[in-house]
Parts: sequence; structure tokens; C-alpha cells
Amino acid sequence: MEGTVMKREMSVADYGGLNGGGRAMERNEKRGKRLREEQHEEVEREGSELLQDPLVVFGSDIMLMILSRLDARSLAVSLLVSRGWHSVASSNSIWSSKCKELWQGKAHIPRLSQVQGISKLAAYSFSVMDGKRNRIMKEDLCDHVWEFRFKKEAPEYWRNLDPSWKGTGPPMHRYFHPNGTQTADPGDPVWGGHECSYSVVTSFVGEGRIREHYVRINRWPQMSVSRKQDWSWELANHLFCYTSIPDPEKEGGTGPLLPVWYSKTDFSGHCSTRRKTGEGFVSKP
Repeated sequence: MEGTVMKREMSVADYGGLNGGGRAMERNEKRGKRLREEQHEEVEREGSELLQDPLVVFGSDIMLMILSRLDARSLAVSLLVSRGWHSVASSNSIWSSKCKELWQGKAHIPRLSQVQGISKLAAYSFSVMDGKRNRIMKEDLCDHVWEFRFKKEAPEYWRNLDPSWKGTGPPMHRYFHPNGTQTADPGDPVWGGHECSYSVVTSFVGEGRIREHYVRINRWPQMSVSRKQDWSWELANHLFCYTSIPDPEKEGGTGPLLPVWYSKTDFSGHCSTRRKTGEGFVSKP
């Protein structure tokens, strides 16, 4: 009997001890859960603060200062964030300085970018597009003064007439006119006063891709067209070359007033092969 009573007392004691330990573990778990919940709430609160729109946090004036420090490409990307960002990032005050940076050191400023009433963002975009253009137009020829020089491959007699070859003077100048003629300075040793005309020839193939593009003066060999990094032009063949003289200060800019697209398609939807002359487009035989 005594042994049985002792066993019962021990069982009750053990149960009480285990039960007390269980309650302690339960309290610890609740305490840990509450702590984790508090930490999670704190992280969410900090995260929500970090995820707030900077435009809302700082305001448009400070955001204008921040965005003005971005390069043009990053600034263009910020235009796509939201309407609010677009309103700030398209500000004329920002893009005016970007235009100045872009035009710095350029030989010619596109007329497209100087149109009155357009935004500075549009002026920058038009300038970038026009700077990549390799198709020369009549307006480009007529708007600039051109340096004319003979190449080494030209006959010696011609080179001796070129003051820049002999080192006795600057390169000769040439002038293109809207009526399709070309002139030189008075007393030009090469010019000789003969009548001179020019044509811009462009042919297309496939999806409006340019197959041929050159400038020809009278019946002289055709001149290929190239564009330099400073946006100046060069016309050249194996005998002589023309280089446009920089004129970035020219009021109103230079070149065509409308964007120049490359695609020329006929009404049937197939690409027509065309030649562009001083009088317009004529079919190429």
C-alpha cells in the first residue's frame, strides 16, 4: 500500500512538473510569435517608407534638381515612370541644358530643332535623329559654304591651282544654290567662270533601304556622301572633295525643315526605285 501511494504521489508530482514546463514553453512560443509579428510590422513600415514615390516625398522642385543631374539617356527613361515624373522630367529648364551639351562642338545645328514653339525635349530628340542622318538634302547643300580641295590622285596641274596644296592660301570655296547651280568666289583659279549644275541622286531598294546615294556636279565623277561625328558633311570622289564649313551660330539652324525618312513606297505597297534630282523624284530606268 505504501509503495502504491508513493508511486501515485510521484506521478502527480511528475505531471505537475511536466505541466508547468509545458506552460512555460507555451508562454515562450507566444512571446516569440509576438516578437516576430512586431519585427514584421516594423519591416513593413520601413519598407512602405522606402517604397514611397520620391516625387511625393521630395516634391517637384527637389526632384527637378535631382533629375537635372542625370545624363540624357537616364533622363529619357525617367519620363516613362508616371505622368507626374513625365511632367517634371520633360521640363524645358532641364532639356535646355541638355541641348547645349549636345550642340557643343557640332558643326551644324538642325533647323528642325530651332522651330519656334517646340519643347526643348523635342529639340533634343530632333537633333539626335538628324545627327544620325546620312542622306544629304538640297537644303544641306545650299545652307552651307563648302571647302573644295583636290586629292593627291588628281593631276598635278590641277593640284598646282589649289592654294591649299601649295600652301599659299586657304582652301577654295563653293556655293550651292536652290536653282540647281553652283558658284565659286571671284577670281577662283580653278573655276574659270563656266556654268555648273548639281544633282542629288538617291535610289531605294527593299523596305525603303537606300541602295545608292551621291551628289554629282556636271558630268564629273559622282561624289559619295558621308557624315562626320561633328555633324559636318563630306562629298568626295577619287579626284576632289567638298567639306561643309561649320556654322553652328547660323540663326534658325540649317538643313531640311521636316524629318527625312528613308522609305519610299508606291501605291501598290511595293518599294519603288527612285532618283531624286533638283526637280523632284523621277523614276529610274
